[in-house]
Amino acid sequence: MEHELNVTYITLGGLVDMDKYKYLYFSIMFTAYILIIWFNFTIICLIWIHKNLHEPMYIFIAALLLNSVLYSTTVYPKLLVDFLSEKQIILYSACQFQFFINYSLGGSEFLLLAAMAYDRYVSICKPLQYPTIMRKRTVNVFLVLAWLVPACEIAVLAILSADMKLCNLTLNGIFCNNVIYNLHCVSSKARSVFGVVALTITAILPVLFILFTYTRILIISYRSSRNVRRKAAQTCLPHLLVLISFSCLCAFDVIIVRLGSDFPKTVHFIITLQTILYHPLFNPIIYGLKMKEISKQLKRLFC
Repeated sequence: MEHELNVTYITLGGLVDMDKYKYLYFSIMFTAYILIIWFNFTIICLIWIHKNLHEPMYIFIAALLLNSVLYSTTVYPKLLVDFLSEKQIILYSACQFQFFINYSLGGSEFLLLAAMAYDRYVSICKPLQYPTIMRKRTVNVFLVLAWLVPACEIAVLAILSADMKLCNLTLNGIFCNNVIYNLHCVSSKARSVFGVVALTITAILPVLFILFTYTRILIISYRSSRNVRRKAAQTCLPHLLVLISFSCLCAFDVIIVRLGSDFPKTVHFIITLQTILYHPLFNPIIYGLKMKEISKQLKRLFC
């Protein structure tokens, strides 16, 4: 028999009345979900339609934006139903599935950002070798690995957690993330070790690689002409902004499990809201405004 988890909504210090304002919350979240789909798919379609955007960098951007849509689709429909329901519950198997999708896409985002960093490194530091290195086959391999490696790792974690006994049926959050570990009666040493390995492979190593490549780009750009520096700034700055934003949110996700109930509920609520609202909207806005070719196509589309 499957478990059901009572989902306790974390409010701003208890000042927000969930029952009184549920229709307002529903309207805000529904509008946000529509905007996320619209913003992300607009840029994805532009990249798909225009042949001058069929380059590795833009293909990786399209993959990132697709991740944002998929992530939001695993969170928002259930969240919208919860706003209109008297009791917020979720099956344990559905919670595990949401956990799997969320962290698979999270790991994928780090690997895609690492692939984009490598693409920029080759483009700026080895421009003559760029057509040979960044071929269509290479891009396809990067895309497959970026989605497959995190999915396999998180699948192992989900399997290790599937049959564990639950001593707590109340999940303090608005969607299923690492907090589900607090529901188990005992912690699993194998799961903890594998979790550290998965975090290292899909997050820590890609971030270190990105920092290394951008350091090399910075050094070479500083020694080169103004045009090279301008090109580096135009293409690398959006990626760095997205990396910093996403890394901060992921760091919070790891910290919240360690601190548990000691973590302030107000901060928990605000950063969780940023995870589901701010980040999926942040990516298309940054790439739409800061990437010159995408910005040009957006102006043609709307003006």
